[in-house]
Amino acid sequence: MENQLPNVRLRDLMLEDADDRYEWCLDEEVTKHLNMPEEYPPFTRDETKKWIEQCIHKTNGYEQKAILSEDGHHIGWVDLKQIDKLNKHAELGIAIGNKAYWGKGYGMAAMHKMLRFGFEQLDLNKIWLRVEVDNQKAIKSYKRAGYVEEGVLRQDRLRKGRFIDRLRMSILREDYTL
Repeated sequence: MENQLPNVRLRDLMLEDADDRYEWCLDEEVTKHLNMPEEYPPFTRDETKKWIEQCIHKTNGYEQKAILSEDGHHIGWVDLKQIDKLNKHAELGIAIGNKAYWGKGYGMAAMHKMLRFGFEQLDLNKIWLRVEVDNQKAIKSYKRAGYVEEGVLRQDRLRKGRFIDRLRMSILREDYTL
């Protein structure tokens, strides 16, 4: 399957990534399923830069990487957070911010690279995620990648004044193949 996916590259974040991130976060279609403040804009440009700085200096508990397309364009981000070294698991988050790259396999390719990073570099046993139950496109994609449903987190996210259920899904190192 990997040879059918685009050849993405993950790299450490740079301060210059803040401008792209800020612009993507202004697009409600991009942020609909992301856990962000409801005000508009969700973050100021300065807050975005501070967040990137925290990721660069690893002061916020995130292992966050920029996703680059095969031609070197910065198109999104992927991260591992809530890293539990004792129990060897972490939560995955991913977003393709540049909508020109949606639906073309870039997110799947980046997720596979981050899974490999988590299992091989961080020695994790399980990588889990939360996905809103109405995000069927993402759920289908996660299942194709090998994630299994662990359960429903009832009313787990407040979105536009309503509580939304989220699925918790995970993939184990022993089940991960590409």
